[in-house]
Amino acid sequence: MSKHWMDRPEAGGWFAIWLIRFIAVHCGRGFTRLFLYPITLYFYFRRGPERRSVRDYFGRLTGTPGTPVQGMRLIHAYASTILDRVYLLMRGTRGYQVTLVGADELHARLDRGEGVMLLGAHMGSFDVLRVLATRKPQYPLKLVMDKGKTPAMTQLLEALAPDLAHNIIDTARGGMDIVLAMSEAVRAGGMVALLGDRGRPHELMREATFLGAPAPFPANPWLIASLLKVPVVLCLGLYRGGNRYDLVFETLTDRVELPRADRNPALDAYMGHYAARLEHHLRQSPYNWFNFYDFWLPQTTAAAEHVLDDDIGQAHAA
Repeated sequence: MSKHWMDRPEAGGWFAIWLIRFIAVHCGRGFTRLFLYPITLYFYFRRGPERRSVRDYFGRLTGTPGTPVQGMRLIHAYASTILDRVYLLMRGTRGYQVTLVGADELHARLDRGEGVMLLGAHMGSFDVLRVLATRKPQYPLKLVMDKGKTPAMTQLLEALAPDLAHNIIDTARGGMDIVLAMSEAVRAGGMVALLGDRGRPHELMREATFLGAPAPFPANPWLIASLLKVPVVLCLGLYRGGNRYDLVFETLTDRVELPRADRNPALDAYMGHYAARLEHHLRQSPYNWFNFYDFWLPQTTAAAEHVLDDDIGQAHAA
């Protein structure tokens, strides 16, 4: 099984991704979706580590190892959301049924001028956040992402929507540059959105119970939230099949407080709550989990005391 998500190559490569883009643009969504079936079969039988990770995931979710049908259905759902990224960027949500769940509270915060951190996961489609950006264009939305991990897909998306590059905070910029860019966005009353379920190599990780076993989650989103002093809102674009999505918002906390005397227990409590809410939604929507590696593989974990001291000191100095 793959050791770390950063070790897995980008699926498809340049030619395959741009070929699908050409077909999607010129042949329409209905016709292009027919290609998802052979693509699903190809990746299910050719990508052994991903296939085994899917089997393990369903085993933890249901108590019995995942079947080939479950695995192919999950990969097809993932491929569907990737294809939909093309159409969401080309024409917005036209032709899609997107249901907003829990958005009233978020809108109320934004109307009061509060900045918000949106914390998602590799579940469903993060791109349906475009619905929120379209309906509330007065509130800036910045996406924090690693552009270097999937260069072919990133180049494709930026070609379809050139303005996208201006709304991305690239993690390659380095820790303090990322924090300062996020701080600028939330101080302007906007939103910063990032995914909180994967950590990069050598990143501080803490374990939380997830689907019945300890799993490593990155601590950085919570450390940054404690510096920004803004609400943390869970954001999931759950795929419901066909052209249907639910864009779900849930407030995880109004403020991340990490007291000096009990930082690790406080940090673990926030991360445990986040993991529990992911598990809740997966049990209702099991074909939305798109982490195709050994998610439960232990990674570098550490106490948060010194890390927090260094990060807070540098942030205040900046």
